Amino acid sequence: MKTYLCKWIPPRPDFLATMSDDEKRWMGQHGAFQNDLLDEGVIIAHGPVIDDNGGYGVSIYRIADQEEIADFTSQDPIVKNGVGHYEHFTMLHVTSKF
Repeated sequence: MKTYLCKWIPPRPDFLATMSDDEKRWMGQHGAFQNDLLDEGVIIAHGPVIDDNGGYGVSIYRIADQEEIADFTSQDPIVKNGVGHYEHFTMLHVTSKF
């Protein structure tokens, strides 16, 4: 298995406070998408991060060796609708008490 920390970068620093109605709808779809992957065991944790320089989202994916992380994040409704992008970081291992 491979593990990735994925950071979703919004399209603008004040995104969470200034979302359009479409963006709010896509963010709802994004949450449902990530929760489905959580239920499937593909994502092991996800959520928003508050930062004085602008919030962002973080998710931790655990995928099979033959799978590519960009294949998963490119299917996210917010990415499909051109709202921000993901950065992917390989993790050597994950230790958790969840």
